[in-house]
Amino acid sequence: MLKTPTQKILVVDFGAQYNQLIARKVREGSVYCEIVPYWITPAEVKKHKPKGLIFSGGPSSVHIKDAPLPHKGLLDLGLPILGICYGMQILGEMLGGKIGAVRKREFGRTELTVDKENVLFEGLLPKLTCWMSHGDSVRELPPGFEIFAHTYNTKIASMGDGKRSFYGVQFHPEVVHTPWGIDLIKNFLYRVCKCEPNWTPANFINISVDGIKGRVKRGRVLCALSGGVDSAVTAALAHLAVGKQLNCILVDHGFMRLNEAKQVRQTFKDYFGMELIVVNAQKRFLSKIKGVTEPEIKRKIIGNEFIHVFEEEARKLGKFHFLAQGTLYPDIIESAATKEGQTAQTIKTHHNVGGLPEDMDFELIEPLRFLFKDEVRLIARELGLPPHMAYRQPFPGPGLAIRIIGEVTKERIDILQKADAIFLDEIYKANLHKEIWQFFAVLPDIRSVGVMGDQRTYEYPIVLRAVTSEDGMTCDWARIPQELLEKISNRIVNEVKGINRVVYDITSKPPGTIEWE
Repeated sequence: MLKTPTQKILVVDFGAQYNQLIARKVREGSVYCEIVPYWITPAEVKKHKPKGLIFSGGPSSVHIKDAPLPHKGLLDLGLPILGICYGMQILGEMLGGKIGAVRKREFGRTELTVDKENVLFEGLLPKLTCWMSHGDSVRELPPGFEIFAHTYNTKIASMGDGKRSFYGVQFHPEVVHTPWGIDLIKNFLYRVCKCEPNWTPANFINISVDGIKGRVKRGRVLCALSGGVDSAVTAALAHLAVGKQLNCILVDHGFMRLNEAKQVRQTFKDYFGMELIVVNAQKRFLSKIKGVTEPEIKRKIIGNEFIHVFEEEARKLGKFHFLAQGTLYPDIIESAATKEGQTAQTIKTHHNVGGLPEDMDFELIEPLRFLFKDEVRLIARELGLPPHMAYRQPFPGPGLAIRIIGEVTKERIDILQKADAIFLDEIYKANLHKEIWQFFAVLPDIRSVGVMGDQRTYEYPIVLRAVTSEDGMTCDWARIPQELLEKISNRIVNEVKGINRVVYDITSKPPGTIEWE
């Protein structure tokens, strides 16, 4: 396990859809935090040595049978606690207040009135807009608490007990619809928990490099690069820590973006002086999926073949003791241990090394296991990786093979690579790449009639997909300016042989997904 900062906030998860947003907002305040399950014991909390706790929201009511409630001992640890939505109702219920249904349920933007000066709302306006999502609320205060704020339908929209440093807000300060919410969270972090804003990219790099050095010592480290920012940052941190004890392999299965393998190799040579081993296995992979049209079968074939190629190349290089991979914190959260009787979720492994044979006998190094994607990008810039690498798009392990609907052929790969490259080029030129979560092209398995130079054509359409999102769990289609879409369409049709039509996907998630397959 790599070192983590000694100053820490714990987000206690009661099943909220926004729990990761809470953690990210705390990190935005430059304070380290982790998410823990609601059944965590006081003894386990003490091991973390946190400066405070945040009780998340959740879909339950405190009155239902088997409602998720924390161990009573958490309230006796002497730690500051901020309860959000359901988390505030938990504080009210467990400390002697009364919880009941509001006269009218509140969902969406709501006007909030601050009733008195208090530490949570210090520096904020007396009238604010917040985001509500609840049917229950605290109807009577627990002993020792006072009302901080109210809305038209909710008499106690925020409450606090300054002596015990227990606070609650019925609204959601972590969502973008509460634009001043980060200021309230910072007030809790700095003024209540007495945290220092020292969780920075530079500090993280120092912690990670020291941690890798301490574990590896004289051992050898193997890293599989995918072309994505996660594996690139992982490799960069390992290189800073152990230098020539690290070997990096990039398996080019032929389904990468246009010239991507060459770009990744050049980046690592230019910025870190690293020689990257690139394995050209394009023909091998293409032959394995010849005639395959079902997306899940494509994924499995490509994944299994990757394992075989990676294993073959690793054995050529000799004995390795450690495997570095770019697992992120959301992966760890999803695979967290569950209560007895509940089904555990499968660990989501890094898409280029998941499923490696057990006899490869590596110890895992996962320096990004406590980071969110946006934090990884900040680390990448701090490390000196160029913008095109730091802001590289999320990319599926099977690559363009699952963005080609139907059979994958060399001709169809060439078409999609060129169209996708034009789309990315124009988005970057328009400086929209930081605003859009993901943008890419899809090649459907249909053809349509067109006219070019007074001649009839019968060629493929290209689908453009671009979405905005906080974390990829949900997303909305990106409102790319029409003039830019027109320019992209003209370039693709004129420059990519085999394309005579361009369409733009305006489906959100849900009901759609980000990828097409």
